[in-house]
Amino acid sequence: MGVRTSAALAAGKVARVASRLRGGGSALPGLVAEKIDPALLRHTLGALPGGVVVVSGTNGKTTTTKMLVALLRAHGRSVFTNPTGSNFTRGVISSLLGEIGLRGRLAADLAVVELDEAHALHFAAQVPPRHALLLNVARDQLDRFAEIDHTAGLLTTLAEATTGALVLNADDSYISRISGLVDPSVRVNWFAVDPSVADRLPELQEADVRFADDDVRPELGEHDAHLLPGEDGRALTVHFSDGTEVGPLVLRQRGLAAMINATAATVTARQILGADFSVETAAAALEKVDPPFGRGEVVDIDGAPLELVLVKNPAGFTVALGTYGGEPVPTMVAINDNYADGRDVSWLYDVSFESLRDQGVALTSGVRAWDMALRLRYDAVEVAEVETDLDTALDRFLALHPGRATRIFCTYTAMMHLRRRLAERYGLARFGEEQGA
Repeated sequence: MGVRTSAALAAGKVARVASRLRGGGSALPGLVAEKIDPALLRHTLGALPGGVVVVSGTNGKTTTTKMLVALLRAHGRSVFTNPTGSNFTRGVISSLLGEIGLRGRLAADLAVVELDEAHALHFAAQVPPRHALLLNVARDQLDRFAEIDHTAGLLTTLAEATTGALVLNADDSYISRISGLVDPSVRVNWFAVDPSVADRLPELQEADVRFADDDVRPELGEHDAHLLPGEDGRALTVHFSDGTEVGPLVLRQRGLAAMINATAATVTARQILGADFSVETAAAALEKVDPPFGRGEVVDIDGAPLELVLVKNPAGFTVALGTYGGEPVPTMVAINDNYADGRDVSWLYDVSFESLRDQGVALTSGVRAWDMALRLRYDAVEVAEVETDLDTALDRFLALHPGRATRIFCTYTAMMHLRRRLAERYGLARFGEEQGA
C-alpha cells in the first residue's frame, strides 16, 4: 500500500477522534481521508476475499443492510459494514477508519455496504461490487435525483457494474426491468411478496403506469423467494421456490416493509452463502435484529417508550403512517430541509395525513415546522404547537406527556439531531455502536 493511502488513513483517524469528541457527524473523517487519497476504497476493500456487497434503492437500505449483516455474521462470516446509515462513499470510509490499521489491512471476509443511489456509482467505479441487492425506486429528494427515471438509471448502471450476482425486487417494475440489461454471466435472484398481500404494494412503491400493460412479474426460480405474512400480521415466513422455508419468525421491527426487507436480505444471504446457508440460523438471526437508529427504534424515556420513525419521501411516510399513524399516542413531526433531507419538501403534499386526524399532532418542529403544520391543516389535522428549535421542541414534547408512549416522525437530519440529544440524556448507544463491530 502506498504512502498516500497510509497518510489518508492517519489523517482520517485523527479527524475521527476529533469528530467524536465534539459530537460531530459520521461522514467528516471519511471526507478528510478521501481528499488525501481518492482511491482509498479500492486500496482497502478491493482485496477482500468475499468481495463487496452493495445494498441500494430508495427505501429500506439501512434496515436491509443490518439484517443481511446479521445473517452473514450468524453463519460465521466476518463482515465489514457502514452501520451508521451514512450512505455516501465518505460515510463508508468513516466506518472503515474505525476498523482498519495504518497498513490498510481489514480483518473481514467481505463487506456489505449501504449506498445512496448516486454515490453507489462513485463506489463501484473504485470497487466493482461482487453482489448487489436493489430494493426499489420511488420519488426521493427531487433536488438531487430529479425524475424517478433518473434514479432507476443510476441503479441500472450499478447493476451493470456488478460482477457476480444480483438480487432484484420482482414486484418493482423499475427494478425488475434491470435483469434484461445486465451481462448474461451475472446471476439474478428475485424476492417478492405472496400474491395474498400484493394489494398492499401500492402503499409501498410506485408503479410505472407508462408500461403497466407490458410488465409481467418474473417467474421465481428455485433460489428465489416470496414473503408469506402470518395471519396475525406479525409473523412471517420466507418461502423459497425449491421448498426451503425460513420461519415462521417475528421481527422486532413492525410493518410489511420490514418483512419485505427481511425477505430481500434472506435471498441475498443464501445467494452469498450457497450450501452453507442454514434456515435455522437465518431465522434465529433475523429475530434478534433490533430496528436501526430512528427506523422504528424504541427509546426508553423514564419507563415510557418513545418511537422514532424516519420519513423521507412520499412512499416512506405513507408506509410509516400505515404502520403507526392510527395508534392514538401523542405525536410530534420534525421536518428539516438540509442537504441530506432534500431541499424540496413539496413531497409532503403527496402524503395523506388523514390517519392522524382523530388524535391530532401535539407539535411540529424543525426548519420546516410551519410548512408541516400548514400541510396538516389541509388534511384537517389539528396541530397543538409549532416550535422550530428541535431541542426546545423535544423538551416540550416530553414534558407534556410524562409516562406516556409517544412517537416522533422525522426527516434524516432531524432524526440525527434528536437521537443525539436522546443519547446524551438517556445513555443510549452512539451511532453504529449497537453493531458490536
